[in-house]
Amino acid sequence: MSMSRASLPVFEIGSNALSGLLDGAEAHAGARQIGPAALLNARLLPDLFAFTRQAQIVCDLAKSGGARRAGIEAPKCEDNERALADLRARAGKTLALVKRLDAGAIDAAGERQSAFPPGRQNTALMRGADYLNHLLPNFYLHLSAASGILRLSGVEVGKRDYLGAIPMVVA
Repeated sequence: MSMSRASLPVFEIGSNALSGLLDGAEAHAGARQIGPAALLNARLLPDLFAFTRQAQIVCDLAKSGGARRAGIEAPKCEDNERALADLRARAGKTLALVKRLDAGAIDAAGERQSAFPPGRQNTALMRGADYLNHLLPNFYLHLSAASGILRLSGVEVGKRDYLGAIPMVVA
């Protein structure tokens, strides 16, 4: 399987799933008349990132990981989202970028080295598939943490929301 086929659908499905989770969070907050800040700041455990940061990381991994493999610079984000709608806008921008990434460029980047994790002092240089083999589990970790935080907070989201629409193949 090519690197683009192994990553681009994951990033697209995950970005759509994050948007759906945010819709569920907004509906929950409205129906229960609770401030969205309660959800934005909710965590699974005290030493883990809050929901807002989990959602930001999901977007960053899709955006930056995909762009890095495609050999382009990903747009920077300020990490200043203060509302569920702000996070939904970020997820939408991420999805739009992922849909514009050149699959051929990603597939041609098999030998290009990238630092993982990016932006840290202690990084490893990895080539194409090795990079994705570390990036994708990290993407899933933060997406499932975001989903778990909402579930723990009483938002009615589940596996279908996390997985997104499953394409049906008719034989």
